[in-house]
This record gives sequence, structure tokens and C-alpha cells, in this order.
Amino acid sequence: MSQFMLYRNEDDSSNETYPYFIDIQNTLLADLNSRVVIPLSPHAVLNNTDVKKLCPVIEVDGINFVLLSHQMTSVPKSILKSEVASLESQRYKILDAVDMLISGI
Repeated sequence: MSQFMLYRNEDDSSNETYPYFIDIQNTLLADLNSRVVIPLSPHAVLNNTDVKKLCPVIEVDGINFVLLSHQMTSVPKSILKSEVASLESQRYKILDAVDMLISGI
């Protein structure tokens, strides 16, 4: 499992609202049975709200999604099955959102 890997949410009860999770946990902690993730939600679902630094817009396959950093959570590694893409190129945007959540900066 790689940090900043995007996974498809395969849970039928939540994948319409949260179709993807980004694994943000450092790979040094790969032996843990859980991973810290941030869900992505379609930008259109949020009525195109201006989300600013806390919830940046990230494009996946030509579609805009909102990074819901304030809904960061831990999930069992076993549910992260379907890798979609690495979002390493979005690293600083993701870390800025987490920093905003934690420190307000």
C-alpha cells in the first residue's frame, strides 16, 4: 500500500457519495491492520460549493471531486482493494488540506 494511492470505494451503501478514498498514511506504518484515508466526493454532489484550502478539488479521470479532509477516518486495510491511481502529484494539495484541518494554517 502506497501513500497517496487512490482506491475505489466498493461499499454499495456509501460509494455514490464517497466513490474514492485516498490513503494518506505513511508506508512506514504498513504493518498496521488499518489505514488513514480521506474520502472524495463528486464536486457536483456538493452543489459546486467553493471549498477552498480545507477541501480542495482533485480531478480523477476528467471529473472533479472534493477532498473531504474534515471527514478523515481509519479503515481496515482489507477494504482498500481496487487501486485506481497514485495521487502523489497532488501530495502538497492534500497535505495543505490536512494542515489546515489540524493547525488552521
